[in-house]
Parts: sequence; structure tokens; C-alpha cells
Amino acid sequence: MATLTFHGAARTVTGSKYLLEADGAQVLVDCGLFQGLKELRELNWKPTPFDVRAVDAVVLTHAHLDHVGYLPRIVKQGFNRRIYATDATRDLAEIILLDSAKCQEQDAAYANRKGFSKHQPALPLYDDRDVERTLKLFQPVPRGEWFTPTGPIAMRFHDAGHLLGSNMIEVEIRNRPDPLRILFSGDVGRYDGPLYHDPAPPPECDYLVCESTYGDREHPETSILDALEEVVRRSVKRGGVMLIAAFAVGRAQQLLYLFQLLKSADRMPDIPIFIDSPMACDATAVYREHSEDHDLSDGVLDPEHPALAGRKVILARTAAESKKINQTAGPAVIIASSGMMTGGRIVHHLKQRMPDPRNTIIIGGYQAVGTRGRLIEDHAPFVRMFGQDIPLRAAVEKIPGLSGHADRSDLLRWLDQLPHAPKQTFLTHGEPHAADALAEELRTTRGWNVATPGLGERVQLD
Repeated sequence: MATLTFHGAARTVTGSKYLLEADGAQVLVDCGLFQGLKELRELNWKPTPFDVRAVDAVVLTHAHLDHVGYLPRIVKQGFNRRIYATDATRDLAEIILLDSAKCQEQDAAYANRKGFSKHQPALPLYDDRDVERTLKLFQPVPRGEWFTPTGPIAMRFHDAGHLLGSNMIEVEIRNRPDPLRILFSGDVGRYDGPLYHDPAPPPECDYLVCESTYGDREHPETSILDALEEVVRRSVKRGGVMLIAAFAVGRAQQLLYLFQLLKSADRMPDIPIFIDSPMACDATAVYREHSEDHDLSDGVLDPEHPALAGRKVILARTAAESKKINQTAGPAVIIASSGMMTGGRIVHHLKQRMPDPRNTIIIGGYQAVGTRGRLIEDHAPFVRMFGQDIPLRAAVEKIPGLSGHADRSDLLRWLDQLPHAPKQTFLTHGEPHAADALAEELRTTRGWNVATPGLGERVQLD
């Protein structure tokens, strides 16, 4: 008998954690932070709903915070076994987790100084020492090769096309004549998306755990470059600064690449582009190191506009360099993290730039319910940060085509490649309306057996 328990990303988009058990062996697939609504974030502070000391291994789909950000917490609680991932995922996870610890420690210290925390004293969820212990547990595994993290559970990575190093995970439970086959989709990438390869075809499986972030929506069919060019033109005409909240890992590099394409084709002026994030600077170096893992075939760049670099690209690592950007009046581009505007340097830029109607805030990715990003996307008149209500007068532009997630059509196209329908499909990593819409599509048009499990739900896999 094998069981699967959904400890995260169930009826919500964040906090991915799936506990797979077979013959007493336990493997945790992903170990992410909950983000967004307060009731979700508070789950990070509640007792971990499984015995971390009983887990034999953690296996990661990719390095985004909602898939790896809880790792130092379980290490702090006593987990000390192997964490399996690709080389690129390990390298990016180091950057992301160290930054997460730093942000949490800074936020806690700031809350204590200003006295606006309900907790006395405010404490971080984990610190950099917990992260260092976590990184020592990583075991890099190449794609396409079977490995056995524990007991009868064998696994293999396939390119998910979502982020540098990202994977879907093929599983065989080899305690029977015919192995039980499970597939975890991870976050499925887009077809023909900039910077990344197309997702690999899904291997045959008995059970499928599939993401559904965009299960009820389509990305626009218009060119991402055309859409970005129009936003740049309007912003330059206003004369202010373009402020883009971007995930420091993945989205920042994608934006850099797109801006370089526009510049090299003389489709935008050669204005300064500030990358205000030590993590984004470090991640860009990782992207260059793992150049074989991403696709730069969208355009031929000239020497003055190389991919992920170029003239007037200013990298801000230190706090002093970040503060110096405040003197820039525009036109210019500022790319800062975090992607949903929940923390990091983007919040300081928002506080300064939001009240000025000459500036532009560009929404370039999914904004979860309850985040600052969603409030700004919904044009809230005021947005609270650092204990103050800051007026939103800057223009707000959306470029949804930048999303690294497959949309509804992409997901259906990816699923079309399965040799046979799974015995059971579980839709996760989506808000209820998105998961339910995709579930209904799969039930009515394909006759699939589909469930949208709830948080903490445990199912038997036969």
C-alpha cells in the first residue's frame, strides 16, 4: 500500500508539500512556504503537520520559494536526511533560501523597532544558520537518471520548462511485480515561452498530481515583446520610472532578456535598467553558468546588447546602491523583488514611487490573493506598507504573457501527450476556481477521474 498526503498547495497556489509513503518509507515532494492571505501565511508558524524526523528524503521540483522555502524550518525541527534536486535547482535554492532568511530577520528586526508586530518580540521563521545546515543536505541528481531516495521509491527528473533546473518527477514504487507509477507535474512551463525550453512530454502514470494555477485562464495570444514595447512607450512618454516587481530568480532574467531584445532591435530607447536585488544578480550568474538549461533562440543579439547583460544594465547589490536609485527621475526601468510585492526592496520603491502619477508599476506575473501585488493589480486606492497607507497614483500596467506557468491550453496540450488516462488525477497548486474549472474540463471532455484534494487530505494509491 502507498499513500499520498497533501500538506500544501491544496485548494491554494502556495506551500507545495506532498508526503508519499510506501512500505514505511517516506518521501516529501517539495517543501514550500505558504504565501498570500494571512490565514495561509500563519500556517508556516503552526506545528508541522507531519513528523519531520520520520521523513527519509525530500525531492524538489524546482527552486521557487513556494516549493523550497519551508526546508530550513523542517531542518530546524530535526530533519537531517538527503534533499534531491538538479544542480541548477540546488544553486538557485541557495540564493533563494539565504535571501528568505535575511528578509525574515530584517522584517522581524524592523517590526521590533517600530513596534507594529503583534508578537513580542517578532522572530524570523528561520535564520541563515538553518539555511546553511539545509544546503549541506542537498544531493544533486541529473535529469533522466533513475535514483532511489529511500525504500521501494524510485524517481526520475524530466524538464518542466518552468524555471532553470525545474522538473516534473516520475515515480515508480517498486514493491510489486508491476511498479505503481506516479507523476508530479511540478509547475509546468509554457510552450514557445522566452528563455525556457518547452516542457517534456509527461510519462505514463497511474496517478497524476498536476498543477492548475491557470486552469481557468488563457494567456493572451499577442506577442510578449509587442506588449512590453507598448508599455515601455507609454511609460517613457509619461517620463517617470517603470517599476517591475519580479521574482529575482527566473522572472528578472526573463525581463532582462526581453529588454535586450527590444533594445537590439531599436524598439525601445537605451534607458537605464536597474536590477535592484542581490539575489537577482547572483541568480543571473547561475543562469550564465547553466546556459545549456535555457533557450536564447528568440533573437540574435548584438555585442552591445548581450543576453542577461548589456550597456546601461546597473546591478545594485548593496543597500547604498539601492538607495542611490531613488535619485533617478526617469525614464528608467527598476526591476526588484519580491514578485508578489510581499517583501524585499520592491516595497521601499513602491513606497517612494506609488504616489507619483508619472511612474508606472508593471504587473508581470501572477499575484496571489492577499498579496500587495494583487491589491495594486486591483487598483486599490491605498496600499499598506511599513505601518502606513500609501496612495496608489502611479499607472498600473499588466503584461500577463510574462507568466512562467502553462495556461489552460498549454496544460491541456501537455496532458494530451499522456499515452493513457491516469487512474486518478489530483489537481493542486491552484485557487479553487482554477482547479475546479480544469477538473470539470477533464471530467466532461475526457472522462477522467479527477479530484481537487483539500489541505491535509490523505489518499490511498492502489
